[in-house]
Amino acid sequence: MEILFFYLVALVALVSGFLVIRCQSPVNSALGLVNTFFCLAIFYVMLHAPFMAAVQIMVYAGAIMVLILFVIMLLNLGVEARQSYMRGVAWSSIGSLLILLNAMIFLKRGRVTGATGDITEFTVQNYGHTELIGKTMFTEFLLPFEIASILLLVAIVGAVVLAKKEV
Repeated sequence: MEILFFYLVALVALVSGFLVIRCQSPVNSALGLVNTFFCLAIFYVMLHAPFMAAVQIMVYAGAIMVLILFVIMLLNLGVEARQSYMRGVAWSSIGSLLILLNAMIFLKRGRVTGATGDITEFTVQNYGHTELIGKTMFTEFLLPFEIASILLLVAIVGAVVLAKKEV
């Protein structure tokens, strides 16, 4: 039964991802992206990672999508942007297919290394997902975390500067 549910959610995620690149309206594309994010959250729940599912919904489906929708509304895309958008969709589709083909070739020819990490199932049960993720994020991966926050701040400032009308 679980495998059937997985395939159903995977189908919804693929259809939503396809709608992201095929919808004419950027708002409809953003809504398809929200649906894809929710499907990813369901995958995290199926992998017994409820904290990651909650973060997926709060950060991506909530905050990032609100930011994207505000940028879309502030930029007020016209007809010229839609025509170049469709050309971009065609080229990005071709590029995505090539990357997918390349990934499939690597997966077919690759093999499992058998490498293990420091965190075992026993460690996760004793400490919990949230504590382990928090400790790792704010000790080992503090610099990438801060760089990502600065990039988001720059994107917000850039959207406001682009959307600012002449006074």
